[in-house]
Amino acid sequence: MYLEYLGLRERPFSVTADPEFLYLSRKHREALSHMIYGIRERKGFIEVTGEIGTGKTTLCKALLRHLDPDTKSALLLHSNLSELQLLQSVVQDFGLNPMRGDRLAFFEQLNRFLLDQAGLGNNVVMIIDEAQNLSLRLLEQIRQLSNFETDKEKLIQIVLVGQPQLREKLARPGLEQLRQRIGVRFHITALEPDELRVYVDHRLRVAGSDGSLTFTPDALEEIFQTSKGIPRLVNQVCDRSLLACFALQVKTVDREVVRRSFQEINGQVLVTGD
Repeated sequence: MYLEYLGLRERPFSVTADPEFLYLSRKHREALSHMIYGIRERKGFIEVTGEIGTGKTTLCKALLRHLDPDTKSALLLHSNLSELQLLQSVVQDFGLNPMRGDRLAFFEQLNRFLLDQAGLGNNVVMIIDEAQNLSLRLLEQIRQLSNFETDKEKLIQIVLVGQPQLREKLARPGLEQLRQRIGVRFHITALEPDELRVYVDHRLRVAGSDGSLTFTPDALEEIFQTSKGIPRLVNQVCDRSLLACFALQVKTVDREVVRRSFQEINGQVLVTGD
């Protein structure tokens, strides 16, 4: 609706997990480095956590673009699966044709694939997003996948990505064996205040901004206060602010525009001034 008026090619603050718009904050760069290190060094299990809206899914997709050509990957974005469905999804994502059969048949098919890849000198990684939703039975099955190994190295690296509840779940006594196998851990936090302007400018640039749209310093301060630096909330406030600019026929996002937009998002009665 507002793209042409604001000189944009596409929506800069969509909440979809588009790697093209990924801004690597300091914490995102550290998280990506930890994930790549754990995969390359064949650490087995890698745990990455972060609050809702901190860009974990986008980071998972970006990770795929940073892997070596000799690293085969599977990305599971849905964790509410049965044990059999999870194995079938993994096999399919690795490009295999799942055989009809039971859990043992899938394990055998996956084991053959891993041994073949090891023979070719390849590494294999499975990335599971929203891993905090995995049941205890599924987590135990995933632990069993890590048993695929040679005398010298793990045949599959498993990245568990989720909300802080994942850490709480893995701390349970029944998952001690899995917890002990986690070789790399990292927690993603929100954007820092000094990163917010860079984040906004980055997304505007990727969206093809012609430079006519501006955010004032007090608007950016208000965005940080309302969003607490959580990227998804930043996107929601900014997107609604651009819509407000179009409605008001202005091309400057100021503090008042941000305040009104935040009130609209939360279903509050609109107020003006202080």
